Amino acid sequence: MSRGKWLALLCLVPFAVFFIVFQIAPLVWVLIHSVQSEESGWGLANFIKIFNSKFYLQAIQHSLEISFWSSLFGIVIAVLGSYSLRKVDSRLRNFVNAFANMTSNFSGVPLAFAFIILLGFNGSITIMLKQAGIIQDFNLYSKTGLIILYTYFQIPLGVLLLYPAFDALREDWRESASLLGANSWQFWRHIGLPVLTPALLGTFVILLANALGAYATVYALTTGNFNVLPIRIAAMVSGDISLDPNMASALAVILVGLMTLVTLVHQWLLKRSYHVAR
Repeated sequence: MSRGKWLALLCLVPFAVFFIVFQIAPLVWVLIHSVQSEESGWGLANFIKIFNSKFYLQAIQHSLEISFWSSLFGIVIAVLGSYSLRKVDSRLRNFVNAFANMTSNFSGVPLAFAFIILLGFNGSITIMLKQAGIIQDFNLYSKTGLIILYTYFQIPLGVLLLYPAFDALREDWRESASLLGANSWQFWRHIGLPVLTPALLGTFVILLANALGAYATVYALTTGNFNVLPIRIAAMVSGDISLDPNMASALAVILVGLMTLVTLVHQWLLKRSYHVAR
């Protein structure tokens, strides 16, 4: 092996150590403790308890529903926004990109506080909509409210991820399709969407994982009173009443399993999209 390759491997050592210490080691710790129980010792007692409990199943259901719908709404809006950015002036495009980059990091307590001011029970927008007769009652702290909140921080991330994907669409393709008699719908159905499908699927999976693991925002908004997986895991690690790190580990394994399943489905759909595109 040449000296350059040895030097390259040496430079990778700090990253490998960092990855093992902060990624692999915690995952192994969680896996080991997920099959431990203070009552029955080693076994699957924690998982049996989870899947026999309506409370834990509700947390899984809420997490999946909020993540799916917020990712779906987020990616639809992000697609429209990313495509529109291609058609506007470069100065406005650069401003929107910079704004999306900034707002993609706007989450946690500041985001929850902003939504309480705007859409809380006495929020400014809520009051205006009630006075206009558009809505009668709106609860930001419900599942619908959380979907709206999650969608907000999904949109900037979706725009940042999808905007470069539109570089793959060449303008001469549209012109050629138009000369051959294809309308806009036919162009997007047979050319645009197949080309963008890998980027759309990849972005959707990232948004889904982003929503599944979100904790600070929902905790700050509901003070831990809404039943989702990250809240349940945190309550069992740091709670004074329901302290059970082993059960928290089992829930964390389920969360990791859901993300792994989503990734595998994404890879399968990606292979099918490539096959259809060919």
